[in-house]
Amino acid sequence: MNIPLLHPMYFGSIAQYVVIAQSVSVVFENEDNYQKQTYRNRTYIYGANGTLLLTIPIKHTRKEGRQLYKDVQIENDFEWQILHWRSLETAYRTSPFFEYYEDELIHLFQKKRKFLLDFNYECMQAIHDCLQFDLSFTKTNEYIKEPKDVIDLRGLINAKKEKKYHLESYTQVFTEKHGFIPNLSILDLLFNEGTNALTYLENQTIL
Repeated sequence: MNIPLLHPMYFGSIAQYVVIAQSVSVVFENEDNYQKQTYRNRTYIYGANGTLLLTIPIKHTRKEGRQLYKDVQIENDFEWQILHWRSLETAYRTSPFFEYYEDELIHLFQKKRKFLLDFNYECMQAIHDCLQFDLSFTKTNEYIKEPKDVIDLRGLINAKKEKKYHLESYTQVFTEKHGFIPNLSILDLLFNEGTNALTYLENQTIL
């Protein structure tokens, strides 16, 4: 099987982690342009009223043209980290595994970071630690529109043009209110399934 090519996400979608969990190695796109309304700076969780969007604010440049993803800076004039953590607490405090993983994740919301891409890699490493999953990965050193020798799955980054995946249901905190909501942030799976999360990912099919 060819190695998948993926974008680093902010607490990536379950579909993305299905690919990661089933891969021996992954290549992450490190040289692309930043685009709005993608999982680069947003993630969806399950709140009391249904799907809840968490967005990292970014600094907008005055320069003309596109900006590289790796150059995008986080706008830290807003207390977004406090807001995001409070939202996670409100949504998942009663979930089976929130307290189990809380100490491994809270540090990500306590210290300001400068670059979005670096922060996303840090979030990804924290998730891998929680899953007890060692991922071998490399990063691209140039942008190639039609790469060879990899499975180009960079389209998984698109939040607005997302495919519907047939993911197995699992018990979510507010299932009785709104039913099962698939393909949320990996955090939803982690807090609800805990030590079973990796097994779940390894047994899904999205390709």
